[in-house]
Amino acid sequence: MSGNRRKAFLVSAVLVGGALLMTACQDTDEAADTGASQGSSSASGDAATPSGSSAAGSGKDAGAAGKDAGAAGKGSGATGGTEDGAGSGADTGNGKREPVGQSCGANDISWNTRSETQAGGYILISAKAKPGITCILPAALPTVAFGSDGTEAGPAEQAAGKQITLSGNTTAYAGVNPKSTDSDGGKELDSIIVAVGSDDPDPVSLKVGAITVDKPVVTNWHTSATEAVPFS
Repeated sequence: MSGNRRKAFLVSAVLVGGALLMTACQDTDEAADTGASQGSSSASGDAATPSGSSAAGSGKDAGAAGKDAGAAGKGSGATGGTEDGAGSGADTGNGKREPVGQSCGANDISWNTRSETQAGGYILISAKAKPGITCILPAALPTVAFGSDGTEAGPAEQAAGKQITLSGNTTAYAGVNPKSTDSDGGKELDSIIVAVGSDDPDPVSLKVGAITVDKPVVTNWHTSATEAVPFS
């Protein structure tokens, strides 16, 4: 091979090698750029993932807070209800409360009268609570009045009475002597007016048959009919 041809061949080889080297460098740069781009995208995705997790966590926290608030509301209502129930009634001493009984009115009671011959004759009044009612007869004389002028019976006993709780079959008795004097005078009547105390707004009229009224007297309430005899 001549010197010129060898020189031309070497120049061509150098040019081809340079072209190949430049091509390889470009490929390497493109690969690096692609990897960097993918890494950047991956990093962006990774950064978005915690944000989503945080949002989900916030939603769960909000839901839990809502449940806690609802539970607190239920608890508050239950407590209020318990306290309201516990607030009414009398403390029995064991942490429980029992309803406080109401005072009887004449319209809470089923009344009955009958004539008795003992002690010169008297009228026995019996009182029972109406079905479903529990009430208390106070430790005081029944209010018994006679005639249009409202003559009231005085006490036939010196001792004070005791209060009686009427409920179910419990019966209270009081005895009325319409005429406690030995004179022949008096008013002829056939009914009496009975009330539970002088402030009872609903007194009742009870038929008793023909009676003569003169300074009448009445016993306290008793749970036994034999204790309600108005001895003079």
